[in-house]
Amino acid sequence: MVHRRLLPQPRAVGRARARRASRILAALAAMAALLSVDVPGAEAGQPLGVTARAAPDAAADRVGALFAGGLDGGHFCTAAVVRSAGRDVIATAAHCLEDPDTTVFAPAYREGEAPYGTWRITGVYVAPGWTDGEDPDADIAFATVAPVDGGRSERVEDLVGGFPVAADQAADATVTVIGYPRGEEAPLRCANTTALLSPTQRRIECPDLSGGTSGSPWLVDGALAGVLGGHEGGGTVPEVSYSALLGDRAVELYREASDAG
Repeated sequence: MVHRRLLPQPRAVGRARARRASRILAALAAMAALLSVDVPGAEAGQPLGVTARAAPDAAADRVGALFAGGLDGGHFCTAAVVRSAGRDVIATAAHCLEDPDTTVFAPAYREGEAPYGTWRITGVYVAPGWTDGEDPDADIAFATVAPVDGGRSERVEDLVGGFPVAADQAADATVTVIGYPRGEEAPLRCANTTALLSPTQRRIECPDLSGGTSGSPWLVDGALAGVLGGHEGGGTVPEVSYSALLGDRAVELYREASDAG
């Protein structure tokens, strides 16, 4: 099976939405600043359905690129730190962890730098539906990580925090996606409303989410509600992306990974 998101894609032109959406987001951002909470969506003033470079912040720092062997091996997928008992779990697409022994995670990676170090995969938790037949509904994985150099006493969640994991989201939930296209040296961010493609798959319209964004977290109110993957390996064009819904099996995998740390 060929996963389109693992391959470079041509860039798409961002499509701005109505000015009213921008004004609403700006108002939400101002209110959030007063209340000291995160805006569940795009950057302040960034309209829904528009993709832009993600500024460094707490959410973007928890997202990182997956590399083949090391930072000089090229990044090919995206992953994110999630909360866990062992403080060492990341979430990504199952098809991103076909070679876990040579895969390295770099949270908050930007412009060739990994400010929180690089992390090797120590354990992979994937549903049998994926390993036995690459079921798109099972295209989510959790993995435990440890520092590549072995010199850190902290766990990855100690350094960047982690997203809570939340299943059972509304079909039309507003989702924020943060991910690393292969041609970019910093993460991109887009927020938009979503719809169900099927009872088990969700779709979002966001431009520029091309090859390398597989595994990107889908965030609803700051909680992980899915990862980019599933149907068509996450999508065959950069403008439309997919995620399998987090079901009972995915939550079970998450708990297994969390308890293993």
